[in-house]
Amino acid sequence: MSKTVLSQKKLESIAKAAGSKSYTVRTEIPDAGQPGLYLIVQPSGSMSWAFRYRHAGRPRKLTIGAFVLGEDATFTLARAREAAQEASRVVSDGRDPAEVREQERAQEPEPEPVKVDIVGDVLDEFIKRHVKKKNRESTQKNTEAFIDKRIRPEWKDRDIKSITKRDVVKLLDDIADDGAPESAARVRAILSKFFNWAVDRDIVDASPVPKGSTAKQGASRERVLTDEEIRLVWLACGKVGWPFGDLVKLLLLTAQRRNEVAHAAMREFELGANNQLWTIPPERSKNGKEHLVPLSAFALQVIAGFPKVGDTYLLSTTGETPISGFSRAKAAIDAEMLKIAKEEAALRGMAAEDVNLEPWTLHDLRRTAASGMARLGVPIHVVEAVLNHQSGTIKGVAKIYNRYQYVDEKRQALTDWAELVRAVAAQPR
Repeated sequence: MSKTVLSQKKLESIAKAAGSKSYTVRTEIPDAGQPGLYLIVQPSGSMSWAFRYRHAGRPRKLTIGAFVLGEDATFTLARAREAAQEASRVVSDGRDPAEVREQERAQEPEPEPVKVDIVGDVLDEFIKRHVKKKNRESTQKNTEAFIDKRIRPEWKDRDIKSITKRDVVKLLDDIADDGAPESAARVRAILSKFFNWAVDRDIVDASPVPKGSTAKQGASRERVLTDEEIRLVWLACGKVGWPFGDLVKLLLLTAQRRNEVAHAAMREFELGANNQLWTIPPERSKNGKEHLVPLSAFALQVIAGFPKVGDTYLLSTTGETPISGFSRAKAAIDAEMLKIAKEEAALRGMAAEDVNLEPWTLHDLRRTAASGMARLGVPIHVVEAVLNHQSGTIKGVAKIYNRYQYVDEKRQALTDWAELVRAVAAQPR
């Protein structure tokens, strides 16, 4: 092979070809600028530097290190040449560079164990040294509540250095998708302070919290499912079955938030006698107040079909923890909806490949239920009572003194809505 003096431009050209898998066999490219130095390109596209020499009359090779383009490259062209020059001097002294490297490595002290800072422990320190010292009592309690409810459960056992921007964005998007864009904004503010505090203490090198907010966090969604989409959701839930199909059915029938349903405890339900009621305790409700959810006959019918797994949670596969893994479950329901829609289209003589469904979120079911109740003539203040919304038509002093929870009105509203869902789900296609 003819020798070429390697340059940055030449290396960029080689890297581009390697990235496109143009090298079908292992190729060694000599550097005429430094005798003995070779750039080795693998068919996989990876590249490395090597130094070829002779020792004791036999050809030998010393691997210098990997080569990648960019400012973070450990072995740039210049550094690879320096390493080759040093190895050449070792050969001139009658020694084997490979053996010298092994001897040097054997004499190196054992590296100190890497210190791992667990997020849960760092959060404790943050609360102790920042939150409680820099804020008034009400702000302290609010911040701790958000940390304990939104942040700690997700990351408490993670190494803080492993938290990436992608992790932060996913956490904030999940909160926003749960119908709480304001909570997502509050958590983002807390995370920003937390990681900046950790940077100041040299716990992390940089904050993973993105600047500004994502579109999802700030957007106000208006998505309401059509009757046809409700029908497909219900049929798909029947296909997916326990526990996620049943979770989605309850989300639709009760109009409550995802985690309020998914984490519901058995002790919160009164299913006997004539007072079928679900009581969401203050510590699990968004506004921190007890919320009464009357259960319609259709909702009770769904619950009656649940297998009993332990005595703690209504929806559980272990008996000890509530269900999780909503993204995968939602994807399974979407797939079943599309499958059903395509099959029905084919039966009607339509092209199945032309069938597409609009994206939707679990929180859209809550908005769909609210819209459906309004469509049935339920007064807006009763709809807000069902949703446990603090803001709405009752404001100011009237809001402070209005402690009536509209249990009878909510029961009628949810019953009417459940019967509409039942009718829609049973529509033939």
